[in-house]
Amino acid sequence: MRSGYLVRETLVEITKILDPHIPRASREAQLLLMHHLQKDELWLISNQKSEVTNLDLLYEMVQRRAKNEPLEYITKSVSFYSEEFFIDRGALIPRPETELLIDEVIKNYPDSGAFIRFAEVGVGSGIISIILAKHFKNAKFIAVDISENALEVARENIKRFKLEDRVELRHGSLLDEVSEKIDYLVSNPPYIAQDAKLETNLSYEPQNALFGGEVGDEIIKNLLDEVLRREINFFTCEIGYDQKDKIQNYLKNTDFKSLEFYNDYSKFDRGFTLKI
Repeated sequence: MRSGYLVRETLVEITKILDPHIPRASREAQLLLMHHLQKDELWLISNQKSEVTNLDLLYEMVQRRAKNEPLEYITKSVSFYSEEFFIDRGALIPRPETELLIDEVIKNYPDSGAFIRFAEVGVGSGIISIILAKHFKNAKFIAVDISENALEVARENIKRFKLEDRVELRHGSLLDEVSEKIDYLVSNPPYIAQDAKLETNLSYEPQNALFGGEVGDEIIKNLLDEVLRREINFFTCEIGYDQKDKIQNYLKNTDFKSLEFYNDYSKFDRGFTLKI
């Protein structure tokens, strides 16, 4: 790209680069340029004749997006539950469906002032524990992940939201590093079968946050075992669209108060809450 492009010219050029490779090329061109300039959409609309500098850096980001690298990793920003979070390639990009997990927890435990202890397995970027900590003002959280890279992303977000005193991060597998009494367990664990074919953009995301084992539900079943063994009162967990029957069958000879499933925006099974 030559130097001296104006905003309107730059948008045309980078849209042309993106258009053969991704949907919504025009919109994503806007988002990349807004990120590059550190300006909002109103400024972009009102300053079409302003000059764009550092075009090589912008062009590098555009080429990354043209190769299907997720926009969130390029801008290092992701929106979740009406908040903006830091994101990097060490952690899974939060999906809108996971907001429903938050809603389920709040629905199942309506006392927002309760002095309770949550644990989250697979904290990733930290978004679930952070949003829940903002809602449950007196709750404490132990957030665990097997990935040090994910914990670094979570640590940055916890710092940004000033929740260091209430969200404690631990490196480990499942609940191995949690000896305390837990009132409520939450998790968005890996639940994809090992041989599943994924879209190209998912190759950029941490694979240990996607694949749950040979069948896919192994980690969920391990967590269910822990919940029953430790008598954790509540467990809300995200699942794959085809795993409801398997979970019901796994628990069919078990005593518990209730098992309720919830759907995602497309009406597919997306998670459950188990009450012990």
